[in-house]
Amino acid sequence: MQAKTIDSDLIKIRPFLRWAGGKRWFLKHIEELAPLVKFNNYHEPFVGSAAVFIHLQPSKITYLSDLNNELIETYLAVRDEVENIIQELKKFKNTKEDYYKIRKSKFQSDYKRAARFIYLNQTSFNGIYRVNLKGIYNVPYGFRSKDFYEPDNLRHVSELLQSSDIQASDFEIVKMRVKKNDLVFLDPPYTVSHNNNGFIKYNQKLFSLEDQYRLSSLIDELKKKNAYYILTNAAHNIIEEIFEKGDKKIKFKRASLIGGENALRGKFEEVVFTNIP
Repeated sequence: MQAKTIDSDLIKIRPFLRWAGGKRWFLKHIEELAPLVKFNNYHEPFVGSAAVFIHLQPSKITYLSDLNNELIETYLAVRDEVENIIQELKKFKNTKEDYYKIRKSKFQSDYKRAARFIYLNQTSFNGIYRVNLKGIYNVPYGFRSKDFYEPDNLRHVSELLQSSDIQASDFEIVKMRVKKNDLVFLDPPYTVSHNNNGFIKYNQKLFSLEDQYRLSSLIDELKKKNAYYILTNAAHNIIEEIFEKGDKKIKFKRASLIGGENALRGKFEEVVFTNIP
């Protein structure tokens, strides 16, 4: 696979955000799916924690996007103002009192808002991103002991992002950018739930069944352009019907790491579709 590899002598680069539905579990399967494929540019329109991008470290142009404006603003700031973010994070403390004070605060500069976003993500309950009807972030404090201040890792991610085009947009922006032999990694919010895991209503607002059909049409366009795609989704008969195109289909079982109220934790199936031979 045409991608940079992390030097084992260097600090391992990790996602700096936690994200519901994140794909860290999937990283070990990437090389199994595409050991011989040489791709050109890389596209990830549901960027989330960017775990796959950070793992692959694509060698050419990378296009990262998401509908979450705060998330994209954070990636842009990490790319362009990482030292300012680091200095801001250094001021924060992981206490309940500080958490709610920072959660309530509003900052004017891009890098301060990015530092706030990273801090809240790392110290909140389960790293969930949730806003109320007024668009205000309202996730409670997580009582998490892990250090949120990781300046070296942020610098490494910033270096990876230097050749990235980052935009807040709908996933269909890929149509205007993708070319032959590009790789598109698609990880949409799951419309259907795993064993009624408590996110079904929330995710339907984020990504409807109609959106799943739009995504299926996008994949048809990618195939017409002779681009490669990898799609991850919930293993559900409706999803499998929507995305059945005669391409490779693989099911994986993974542990549920994040759940809502009354979530059932355990092993859940994910389905992966790809046209990589």
